[in-house]
Amino acid sequence: MYHYYMFHKPFGCVTARRDKRYPTVMDYFSELKNGHLTPVGRLDRETTGLLLITDDGMWNQELTHPSHHKEKTYEFTVLGDLTLNRIQELENGVLLKGASAPTSPAKINITGHAILSDILPSLPAEIQKDIQNNRPEHPVTYGTITITEGKKRQIRRMMKTVHCCVIELKRISIGDIVLDKNLEPGQWKEIFPTH
Repeated sequence: MYHYYMFHKPFGCVTARRDKRYPTVMDYFSELKNGHLTPVGRLDRETTGLLLITDDGMWNQELTHPSHHKEKTYEFTVLGDLTLNRIQELENGVLLKGASAPTSPAKINITGHAILSDILPSLPAEIQKDIQNNRPEHPVTYGTITITEGKKRQIRRMMKTVHCCVIELKRISIGDIVLDKNLEPGQWKEIFPTH
């Protein structure tokens, strides 16, 4: 019998089994004593939110293989102004540095605006340090983005092409699996997906 877990990945841990420098997502599952569990896809160290963990290799493949075009939705906070033109560019597909073809179409929804000085204190210390030299009145844009690919650091790289810098990124869904709002960062629960 296979096992499926929904995990709310916290900031600062890496999607790996072992790492010399950072805590890993699998550290949170050590009590289960199941050496077959692996993460479904990856979230980079600074990205939080929905990560699925399973010992079902076929299901893992189904969710991650590019041919399945699974929609993944993320909440983002970017430093910069996402104008209508920039949104359109991102939605149509942009050419990432070093790529030979543009990204697949994306869906973007803007949910709010702020300025840097408003949000700086609420960010992780590491991020505060990285961006504290920007102007306090630098525009900040909130929104959601849905993509069907999973290129390395894709959303961060996409935003860079339109001169925006991702300061917070949280995955909230993969296909029809939505992150449980009651799960705090670092918590997980067993789920029973219908295949």
